[in-house]
Amino acid sequence: MKKGGKIYPAVLLVSILSSLSVYAQNQKVNGYRGIWYSTGPENEYGFKLSGGFATFGSRHLPTAVYSPEAKKTFFVYGGTTSYDESHLLIMASFYDHVKKQVPRPVVVFDKQGVRNPYDNASLAIDNNGYIWVFVSGWLRTRPGIIFKSKSPYSIDDFENILIKEMSFPQPWCLRDSGFIMVFSKTLKGLDIFFSASRDGFMWSRDKIITAMGGNGHLSGYNNGKLYVVFNYHPQGNIDRRTNLYLLYTDDMGRTWKTINGGIVNTPVRSIKNEALVRDFQSEGKLVHIYDLNFDGKGDPVILACTSMGYMPGPSGDPREWIVVTRKGNAWNFSKVCETDNNFDAATIHINNDKWLIAGPSDSGSRKYTVGGEMVLWESYDEGVTWSKTRNITSGSRYNMSYPRRPLNAGKDFYIWWSDGNPEEISESGLYFSNNRLKKVWKLPYLMKKDYERPERVK
Repeated sequence: MKKGGKIYPAVLLVSILSSLSVYAQNQKVNGYRGIWYSTGPENEYGFKLSGGFATFGSRHLPTAVYSPEAKKTFFVYGGTTSYDESHLLIMASFYDHVKKQVPRPVVVFDKQGVRNPYDNASLAIDNNGYIWVFVSGWLRTRPGIIFKSKSPYSIDDFENILIKEMSFPQPWCLRDSGFIMVFSKTLKGLDIFFSASRDGFMWSRDKIITAMGGNGHLSGYNNGKLYVVFNYHPQGNIDRRTNLYLLYTDDMGRTWKTINGGIVNTPVRSIKNEALVRDFQSEGKLVHIYDLNFDGKGDPVILACTSMGYMPGPSGDPREWIVVTRKGNAWNFSKVCETDNNFDAATIHINNDKWLIAGPSDSGSRKYTVGGEMVLWESYDEGVTWSKTRNITSGSRYNMSYPRRPLNAGKDFYIWWSDGNPEEISESGLYFSNNRLKKVWKLPYLMKKDYERPERVK
């Protein structure tokens, strides 16, 4: 096994495997209980990052995939053992679009005391219907793990396929080429890598895309091209994340190109390079990337948030959601709205001439904390101008946060998210809405039956 360019002896590999022995794997639990988390320095406005993080974060993707063959949306999330514990469980389940029901969710992997949702998982469905769960590791402290379902379109039983160094895995299952996965590893900073596999069992050697001292990335696959959009962490400091870059490959990573098709030598090392979309660092702005989608022409559409500081409170204002598009062979930047926290992540849907953004742009229980009330924004001119249509949620007990867009989203399970108290540990529930974004359902926090219908809460 290779890791970080070194070959580890069999004795060490056995040690790693034994330390990661599966605990309570494949156990079904009686409800959908998300994990609560807090981190970072705290000031008068609260924690830098806190709340219900079952669907955290933007760099874990896809977290849900709709299967037209099974007529189900399969999803993974960060669960926990109890409402008053932050004990991370990697959970898997599905929503049945025919029966309008969900089963008891399954523990794919008990993280054995880890409380950090940075270890959440992502999901892929292969061409034979098998469910693959990619559990994020954390730097060089905890390796990542890949699981595969033992039966197609089933969450009943998973097997451990591979242990490797990977954080924020983003797997994409291709029609004829197996998998390609973009992920992070730690060298001088959090750098971006990719690997490919024909069958999910044997993976190519990890190949580095960036070596800039620290990057955060999102990826997306569209029309035979894998796009990677990323920011830059000066001196490896994630709290100073800034700038916006984009590269793509159309040959499984053999070459990487700019948006105009120019070939870029990898790994990218310089801060000002051909992949740069905009130099936000020179403007004194931080950049948090929320989502990557594609317009009708197949061009990438980026949803991000810019701010003036990393700590919660007015010192970071203005915090602006922006949409980045291609217009006239150039990048175009449009403001959607202002929000009050860098981690008020949102998601963007593109349906022909109707573009939708859903996210917590309205303050919740306390201003400047993570999340708030979910709001729908719409654009009918390809993202140039945006208007607030309505609140998706209102009067919520806790803040809503981290809405996610299922891959190939079905109309009944179009966006999903979690909630939680940003000020202290609390229970965290999971919610979803349909493609009209007018109705909201909550997944059952406690279940008495093997299958139950989600509760309509709006």
